[in-house]
Amino acid sequence: MADVGGVASDRLKSFVERIERLEEEKQALAADIREVYSEAKGAGFDVKVMRQLIRLRKMDDDDRTQMEEILTVYERALSG
Repeated sequence: MADVGGVASDRLKSFVERIERLEEEKQALAADIREVYSEAKGAGFDVKVMRQLIRLRKMDDDDRTQMEEILTVYERALSG
């Protein structure tokens, strides 16, 4: 392993190449996700609502409940 300025160059190169490959995979996955959303939109689904639904499904139940409660309070404050 060659050290350049105290840095193991082979190890650094390995990390950088792995990150580059993962970034490429991430871009491919993002394109696939956009395609699925496009298909859903073509089938008549509201993509904005789907994105919100997916965001909510990722949340912990307690966090989601708390957010919904606060949202209700804010809605009442604005309508009152």
